[in-house]
Amino acid sequence: MAGQATAARGGLTFLKTAVAVQTLSIFFQAVTAGMLLSSSHGALLHDVGSRVMWGASLLYVLAAILAWRPGGGTPRPILYAAVFLALASVQVALGIAGMTSLHVPLGVLMFGLSTLALGQMLSASRRNRSSTRL
Repeated sequence: MAGQATAARGGLTFLKTAVAVQTLSIFFQAVTAGMLLSSSHGALLHDVGSRVMWGASLLYVLAAILAWRPGGGTPRPILYAAVFLALASVQVALGIAGMTSLHVPLGVLMFGLSTLALGQMLSASRRNRSSTRL
């Protein structure tokens, strides 16, 4: 039983880390988008960052699956991660197509959603830690 609890905690730590990496990669994309306006290096950084952001979204899906399997809890995080991967794919396609009128607002939405997901995970872990101490 203790092994399952340790595996579940490890899966949740990996999930939180994956969401944090995703959130940071999206923030990096916002920074490099601003650099596009003032520097020739911004385009290269934004291009590389888009690949990292998509990979981070894929990592989020993997982490959600791995966190779900040991504990057998709700698969809802997998749905969130899959939707986010779909949004990331659309975001990359819009960027390649040069459709900035859709690309920029979707990027803002994605950053907000990723920050919200990270905040919910961190507050849930704080609640769980404080309830186990009582």
